[in-house]
Amino acid sequence: MLADFRLYQLMSPSLPIGAFTYSQGLEWAVERGWVTDQASLQNWLADVLYHSLVTLELPILQRQYQAIGMQDVVALTHWNKWLYANRETKELRLEERQRGKATARLLKQLDDQFSPAMIRNVEANQLAGFALAANYWDIEDEALCAGYLWSWLENATMAGVKLIPLGQTAGQQILLSLSEQLPVALAASKAVKDHEIGSFTPAQVLASSRHESQYTRLYRS
Repeated sequence: MLADFRLYQLMSPSLPIGAFTYSQGLEWAVERGWVTDQASLQNWLADVLYHSLVTLELPILQRQYQAIGMQDVVALTHWNKWLYANRETKELRLEERQRGKATARLLKQLDDQFSPAMIRNVEANQLAGFALAANYWDIEDEALCAGYLWSWLENATMAGVKLIPLGQTAGQQILLSLSEQLPVALAASKAVKDHEIGSFTPAQVLASSRHESQYTRLYRS
């Protein structure tokens, strides 16, 4: 039961790591007219879900969790580097570093059982910080991945609701619809082999690269 509450805390939008400040290219996609309404936002999110979350973030999060549990720093470093290598724009790489450092700094402040050496090892990205916290707080890896999926979906949906803009009811409808696909997505991520880990979201990558020079913007990426 306590592990469940720790998971809720870890994935909460109120966690002070700045997750709400990133749109991951969605802001430019809205500006350009690629995403204009509820249907196109849902399609955009579904594409990112199946071609990035399922094939990159979740498989790496699972492997980071295992590496930390086994105190395998070499494996953890490998997957940290692999995640960073798959971030194809300056903004997305900066986001990994910024969110990683923020998560590591917060964990150090919340609980002194995290060793300084391990904190340094998880500064590379937010996923590594989540994997560390989950190991120490007895959160199962499947629950961690499910929580991460929901956290991503909620943040991304709310960004779209603000940017298009849409009403809150439309946002809830998107959450209701796409959440039905999350169990399938989670199961699919477990079947991804090491050599298959990667992402293919060219529209998101283009939007992220163009967002770097967007004249007016609300989001950091």
